[in-house]
Amino acid sequence: MELNKVVRRLERLLQDPLPGRLGHISMLPQPIDEKRFSVRDDHRKGAVLMLFYPEGNGSFVPFIKRPEYPGVHSGQIAFPGGKWEPEDADLSVTALREAEEEIGVYAEKVTLLGKLSDVYIPPSNFLVSPYIGFIAEKPDFNPQATEVERIISCPLPVLLDKENRKLTQIKGSSGLSFEAPYFDIENEVVWGATAMMLGEFTYLWENSRF
Repeated sequence: MELNKVVRRLERLLQDPLPGRLGHISMLPQPIDEKRFSVRDDHRKGAVLMLFYPEGNGSFVPFIKRPEYPGVHSGQIAFPGGKWEPEDADLSVTALREAEEEIGVYAEKVTLLGKLSDVYIPPSNFLVSPYIGFIAEKPDFNPQATEVERIISCPLPVLLDKENRKLTQIKGSSGLSFEAPYFDIENEVVWGATAMMLGEFTYLWENSRF
């Protein structure tokens, strides 16, 4: 789908109430652990950017693959983003700043359309705000070597194709293995908080009246 059509549809969709939990639980292990939705009072804040850009006649979204490191998000696939800093006026600034730092997309070229529901990540105690935006032309990506192993450019139809929503065994930060739903994107397992965000996005897209 051409970018201008995607943008027009998103502008309408993001004016409606967000599905929140209805979208999130579709990408959570069963049975649902209600503690997943209990946000600690001392949580940290962060933001990510789901960025749409054009290529050919299609629309794409970039993901990043984190490098391997001693941490709970080692090697995971995510949207560009990071933690809120005191100099950030609000979390939308955080999302844009982090995207510029991590993948080289200039903040001033991005038009924000709105945001999805916040997602809490218990292992790292972050409450993350996912923002949606677009850029008028394909960016000249410049991944930050210390934060990004590689950038994955995903066509929108791949995200919307239900055949790419699968189940697999995941080894969590506790060391325990469990079965979890995920998005298969370029043979990468996109699970956890990023999958929850995508779960809400696809629920919103698929259940819209447009």
